[in-house]
Amino acid sequence: MVQKTAIKHYQMYIGGEFVDPSNSEYIESTNPATGEIWAYIPKGGKEDVDRAFKAARQCYESEEWSSLSPTKRGKLLRKLAEALEKNAEHLARTETQDNGKLYKEMLGQMMIIPSWYEYYAGLADKVEGTVIPLDRQSVFNYTLREPLGVVACITAWNSPLLIATFKMAAALAAGNTIVLKPSEFTSASSLEFARIFNEVGFPPGTLNVVTGYGHSVGDIISKHSLANKVTFTGGPETGRKVAVNAASNLTGVTLELGGKSPNIVFADANLDAAEAGVISGIFAASGQTCIAGSRLFVERSIADEFIDSLVRRAKEIRLGNPMSPDTQMGPAATPAQLMKIEKYVNIATDEGARVLAGGERPCDPELSKGLFYLPTILGNVRNSMRIAQEEVFGPVLSVMTFDTEEEVVKLANDSEFGLAAGIWTNDLNRSHRMARALEAGTVWVNTYRTSAPGSPFGGYKNSGLGREMGIDAIYDFMQTKSVLVELSDEIRDPFTVRTLN
Repeated sequence: MVQKTAIKHYQMYIGGEFVDPSNSEYIESTNPATGEIWAYIPKGGKEDVDRAFKAARQCYESEEWSSLSPTKRGKLLRKLAEALEKNAEHLARTETQDNGKLYKEMLGQMMIIPSWYEYYAGLADKVEGTVIPLDRQSVFNYTLREPLGVVACITAWNSPLLIATFKMAAALAAGNTIVLKPSEFTSASSLEFARIFNEVGFPPGTLNVVTGYGHSVGDIISKHSLANKVTFTGGPETGRKVAVNAASNLTGVTLELGGKSPNIVFADANLDAAEAGVISGIFAASGQTCIAGSRLFVERSIADEFIDSLVRRAKEIRLGNPMSPDTQMGPAATPAQLMKIEKYVNIATDEGARVLAGGERPCDPELSKGLFYLPTILGNVRNSMRIAQEEVFGPVLSVMTFDTEEEVVKLANDSEFGLAAGIWTNDLNRSHRMARALEAGTVWVNTYRTSAPGSPFGGYKNSGLGREMGIDAIYDFMQTKSVLVELSDEIRDPFTVRTLN
């Protein structure tokens, strides 16, 4: 079904050089669509992590990096954006082989990734301090915003480069250096990125990429004494562990964690657009997105007609070779993820849910070697069921109905998560009321799964801490220094407290 390619052997990127792992061990990377090994990824260890942090710290303290003005950092980021745009097709193919997502979606991501580096390139020299007005006029008080130092970035397997970009573009613009640890399941595109980064002209050690397992390399990185900030994308359980590890050094964290996002359809909505938005929210990327609209709430008066149409549409979704332009949904990224999807559908049916579409692996022999699961819609779901409360991270939609605005707000907010939400209505007042009432970091109205570099992204509740993207993010990678200068020649009493207001 998918043409075989030669197996690639990758190296880590540390201190501006591509190097083998200190233990000479590698991880097999398997194409989810074919089940075939296509690459070997270095299995790093403590020695590799220590080398990476040492290189990042040396670079941060070096004259070559520290003397770069914010404007010059911006110019380097623009060069990186141009280089990434030229390599978009290659990077997209790499990610499709690695995680099984559609090539056309990966290419779309690779084409927009340069926008993030361009955005922060422009923002790099726009960060300003402030002058603090004091009652005592002889003291001049101003603030400086300075980089933190070395930022540890730990990313997820579903959109490796896009998620890394959310972190690295702002961190670099702020003047930090980076140690990046991609998921062991999808490390190849980060190592391809390192090759492009290496050619742009950043000082050696600005970026370091260490690959390996989360329970070893990721654990060491998150509690490393040279990390001045840890930013992580992944599941809540791992996120808590990352936060605890970082706290051992009083290191700050940004956490972008899971979601169980509600997609809410009112009777007055453009139902064709809403149907497309629901499909996009849960079946695009095989449901393997943290913002997946996995809980659908439909106003009761239109529920039967809307759900019937949705079920028909889901059954028509074409599974297959992710490289084919005709394919609409690819495989799960890993065998463990496929098993998790199956487990949750079984749990749901045991609790009383009814399978309206999918609910099993496809019987097509052409798909038998891949990690495919049919687009699944579940009816008779109660919001208290595990399928409605726990993140599946797959193409499984739980459908529920509601009668009033107040009722659906309570249902939507009845979750430990609060990453995103969708609202479909033509009532302008309702859209703004709902946007305020929903406990979510991002609320989409009459659209879903859209983003922009300047729009802050992050979650409420167990969906995370802090914000990525937008102006907010660059400040998360900086610290504020207050400078007070005495302008008079007055000799003060050294034994009394001096207040300036």
